[in-house]
Amino acid sequence: MPSKKIAAEANFPAEHSPPVVVREYDGGSDKAAVEELERRCEVGPPGKPSLVTDLMGDPIARVRNFVSHIMLVAEYGHGGEIVGVIRGCIKTVTSGKKISSTEFPVYVKLAYILGLRVSSTHRRLGIATKLIQELENWSTKNGAEYSYMATERTNQPSLNLFIKKCNYVKFRNPTVLVQPIHLHQKPLPSDITIVRIPPNISEQIYQTLFSCSEFFPKDIDKLLNNKLNLGTFMALPKNSHSKWNPKKTEDLLPKSSFAILSVWNTKEVYRLQMKGVSAFTHAACVGTRVLDAMVPWLKIPSIPNVFENFGFHFMYGLHMEGNDGSRLMRNLCKFVHNMAQDDVDIRVLVAEVAPMDRVREAVPHWKRFSWEEDIWCIKRLGVQVDENNCHDHWYKSSDSSEVIFVDPREL
Repeated sequence: MPSKKIAAEANFPAEHSPPVVVREYDGGSDKAAVEELERRCEVGPPGKPSLVTDLMGDPIARVRNFVSHIMLVAEYGHGGEIVGVIRGCIKTVTSGKKISSTEFPVYVKLAYILGLRVSSTHRRLGIATKLIQELENWSTKNGAEYSYMATERTNQPSLNLFIKKCNYVKFRNPTVLVQPIHLHQKPLPSDITIVRIPPNISEQIYQTLFSCSEFFPKDIDKLLNNKLNLGTFMALPKNSHSKWNPKKTEDLLPKSSFAILSVWNTKEVYRLQMKGVSAFTHAACVGTRVLDAMVPWLKIPSIPNVFENFGFHFMYGLHMEGNDGSRLMRNLCKFVHNMAQDDVDIRVLVAEVAPMDRVREAVPHWKRFSWEEDIWCIKRLGVQVDENNCHDHWYKSSDSSEVIFVDPREL
């Protein structure tokens, strides 16, 4: 059955330009054309390294883990050639504010836009703008108050499109931290205990820790029980482990220092590959792995094989407390590194945190692989901005919460 068309033809005069139609993606008839479009759009600048994405035969994979999601395609001309795609999902998250009378967190419903692609031969025809507008219309009809997107600071064309043409504003700028998986194991101190926490207890802990943060999802239970979630782990001093009983409400959080995080397996959703590097760089990276394998006791910081399809583990829900919190977080990340070595397809660890979050300095990462600012832009949908509305105050505020909860389902 053909997909339902959710937009009429674009407002181009028929005698000058072919019609553009935006409609919902049909997995049965559109899959091959969308995959070809994605492949063409992934080609980076000649002579420069680029990171390409393999969706492994499921174009809608990156939004599938949200209950409310959609993918739109843009058809151009009377032949209906697919020349553009966009994906989106809707979620309910905290705004970092609390209702003064009850101290309950203020939730907002917002759409997340990702995976916008337009064929290089069909740009500057308003197709990207049309795709964004129709996704915003779908979001509004489904109750979203805002829509937002994320991109690298260096992606000026994307920023120009959303800010100058679609009236988005820069909102937050989290830091992306990347740690390669080496061949040698990282040693863990004997005075630290690392425990795996069941999803039901993790949910209670996260609700306690992150209710005042921004973007904490209301459906945290679905996230923690998802098959892609590899577990929630806590590091704490060994001498305090026996004193902690999270089954008691009053003892939900340890009285001592602790660090906590969860791990998400992205390799079942998509894979990455670095292309366009020189033969010399490729050989140098191979050399580091050879040395690391031959003399692991030297702990050579080898560079994994990112020139073939690889996956990564995403660390989220990172939090630490107490005087020993930084050390516990560093060693908890080492534990996750060693855990990732059991899967040969996992080559790096990734985390994304707010610029002022204390865990930023505690998470091991390589600066050459990480980037300081991932730009998030946001837009109020459907209504005029109300100065007296607490939601609009959040939308206009440049003061970010110290903590942003990054949902791994939207990577």
